Amino acid sequence: MTDYEELHRPQFHFSAQKNWINDPNGLVYHQGVWHLFFQHNAEQRVWGKMWWGHAISEDLIHWRQVDHALYPDSTGTMFSGSAVVDHHNNAGFGAGAMLLFYTAAGSNVEPKRSWDQCLAYSLDGKIFIKFDGNPILGCLEGHNRDPKVIWHEASRHWIMALYLADDRFCLLRSPDAKTWTRIQDIPFEGERECPDLFLLKDDVGRERWVFTAAKGFYSVGDFNGEKFVPETAIRRFDLGTNSYAAQTWSNAPDSRCIQIAWMPGGLYPEMPFNQQLSIPVQLSLVGSGKNTSLYRWPVEELNRLRKNKLSVTRHTIAHGKPLIPETDAQLFDLSFTVHKLDAAALCLMIRGRPVILDWRSNTLKFEPSGINKVVGDRPQVELPSGTAIDVRVLIDKTSLEFFFNGGQISASFCFLPDGYINPVVLNSFNGEQVIENLELYELQSSWRAS
Repeated sequence: MTDYEELHRPQFHFSAQKNWINDPNGLVYHQGVWHLFFQHNAEQRVWGKMWWGHAISEDLIHWRQVDHALYPDSTGTMFSGSAVVDHHNNAGFGAGAMLLFYTAAGSNVEPKRSWDQCLAYSLDGKIFIKFDGNPILGCLEGHNRDPKVIWHEASRHWIMALYLADDRFCLLRSPDAKTWTRIQDIPFEGERECPDLFLLKDDVGRERWVFTAAKGFYSVGDFNGEKFVPETAIRRFDLGTNSYAAQTWSNAPDSRCIQIAWMPGGLYPEMPFNQQLSIPVQLSLVGSGKNTSLYRWPVEELNRLRKNKLSVTRHTIAHGKPLIPETDAQLFDLSFTVHKLDAAALCLMIRGRPVILDWRSNTLKFEPSGINKVVGDRPQVELPSGTAIDVRVLIDKTSLEFFFNGGQISASFCFLPDGYINPVVLNSFNGEQVIENLELYELQSSWRAS
C-alpha cells in the first residue's frame, strides 16, 4: 500500500496506487459519488493487459482507489468505454442501475475472438456483473472500440458513439442498451479513438452538441437523435503535448459538464506507478453559431486545497529585474494578468524549467519531459491576441496545466523539475511588461487534505 508521498507522485492529480494507467473511462456520477474508471495494467508498470481500475470521490479532487471493476476474461482484455445511469430501467436491471459499456479487445486464446462491444451493470457501484448476453454489438470492422453511450431524452433512445478505423466513427441507437442499430458514419479528420458526445448551451441559450475524440479535436453541432451535423470548424481543446483520450462524466449534478484526460508521456523514474490523469475541468461554450468555442476551467473543488496565499497588485518587470514571489512551495495555483507593453517575451521559470510566452510569435514555448509518441506532433500553442492576457497555471510534482483568458485556450504538459533557488520567477526579455493581480496559492496534497 502506498502512502502517496513518493518523490515523483502527483499530489493533486490522480495516479494509481501502483502500475500503469492510461485512458479514463466509464466516468459517471452515481448515488452521490463520482466514479472514475481507468485503463489499468494491474500486473506491470508498462502498458499491457487491461483491467478497469476504479476510484471514487465525493468532490472530484480527493480520490480513493477501490477494487477493480472489470477483469480480463476469455473474450479478451478490457478496453475503454463509458458508463451511464439507467434511470428508467430500459435495460431491465433495475431503475438507477449503473451500466458499463466496454470493448472486449479480442483474445489470443483459441478460439480467437474479434473486438466486440459488451455490457456490465451494477446496482450499488461496488459489485459489477457482466451481461450474460454479451456481446451486445459484434465487430463492425477491424479494431472498432471505445463505446461512448449517452441517453438522448428527446428521442428516448440510448446513443452510442464508436470508433471504427482510420479517422472514422459511427453512431448507433438502442431502446434498451442491448440491441443496437447503426444510424450514421462520421468522418473526423485527423482523429482516432475515444469518441465523446455531450450537450451544452451556447451564449444565446441554444442547446448544442459537441463531438470530440482522443487527440483533443472537437466540433460543435446539432444532433436530433439520428444525425450529428457539425456547425463549426474542427478545433483542438488542449494544445499541450500531454493530453489524450479526454472523457466527460455522465449524470453529473447541476447540469455540469466535467472532463478529465490522460496525460501520456510523463516520466516517473523508479516509481511504483506509471502515468497520471489531468485535473478535472468544467466545460462551457462561448459564442454562438459558427463562432462557438469550447472553454475549459479547473473545477471549483480544487480551491479546497488552497492554503497560503501571496498577492502582488501590480509590478513592472524588465530584463534583469524579475518578480520573485516569496514561496518555497512545490504545489501551487498561480494566476496573473500580463500587460505586454514593449517586451519581446515573458519567461516563467517554474521549479527550474523555463516556459516562454513569446510575444513576437504569440506562442507558448516549453519542452516537456518524455513525450509519448501516441500524442504525436502538435502545433505551437498559440496565445490569445491582445495587449494583455490572463494566465493561470497549475503546478504539481510532474505536470503543468495552463489556462488562458478564462479557459479560452488550455495546454497540458508533463515535466520534471530541474535545479532551482526559487520555485517561481517571472522575468522579461528585451523590454518592460506589467504583471497585475498576481495570486499564488500554495496547495495541500489531495491525498492528505481533509
